[in-house]
Amino acid sequence: MTIFLQAAGGASMTPTLIMMGLMFVGFYFLMIRPQMRKQKQEKTFQEALKPGAKVVTTSGMHGTIFSINDDGVVLETLAGKLKFEKAAISRDFTAARFPETLGIAKK
Repeated sequence: MTIFLQAAGGASMTPTLIMMGLMFVGFYFLMIRPQMRKQKQEKTFQEALKPGAKVVTTSGMHGTIFSINDDGVVLETLAGKLKFEKAAISRDFTAARFPETLGIAKK
C-alpha cells in the first residue's frame, strides 16, 4: 500500500508544474508585456518632444516646451520658465487642443 501512495504522490507533481507554468504565462501576458509596451511608448514620446509643443506635466501643469536639454526640458508657463525632467511630461496637447499650430483645420 505504501508503494501505491508513493507512486501517486510522484504523479501529482506534473499537473502542479503545468499549472505553475500556465500561471507564469498568464502573468506575462496580463502584467509584464503591457507594462513593457507602456514603457516603450513613453520612451518614444519623450524622444519625440520638440520645442513649441504644448504639453501637460504629471503634476498637471500646462506649458509650452521652450527648450530641450540632455538633463531635462524647459517649459514656458504663465508663471515663467520652469525646468522639468523629461519623464515629468505626461501628455501632448498640441494636436488635441491646438490643431491650428500643426496646420490642421478644425471641423
